[in-house]
Amino acid sequence: QVQLVESGGGLVQPGESLRLSCVASGFTFSIYTINWYRQTPGKERELVASIDSQGDIRNYADSAKGRFAISRNNVQKAVYLQMNNLKPEDTAVYYCNRPGNVWGQGTQVTVSS
Repeated sequence: QVQLVESGGGLVQPGESLRLSCVASGFTFSIYTINWYRQTPGKERELVASIDSQGDIRNYADSAKGRFAISRNNVQKAVYLQMNNLKPEDTAVYYCNRPGNVWGQGTQVTVSS
């Protein structure tokens, strides 16, 4: 069964950090680009960051540049999103995605004082 499972979300104060994890199973993880998206109520999902199959190419939304870092471990079949200096506008459900319409269940990130 093809599956992505996110974890690591939570409630933090502005300026704090979180590290999200996405663990994959059921497919050959090392050949796929993996993306992190986020979504707030009433809005479309926004691509936050992506990483190619070998971790050589990383792309970020403008809102994430300089604060977020995506990485992966193909042995552990995992992708990570390190989020630093979090802002209230980063509040959203964060989803891991594999091309081919494969999505995780999401993890809630709330940034509030």
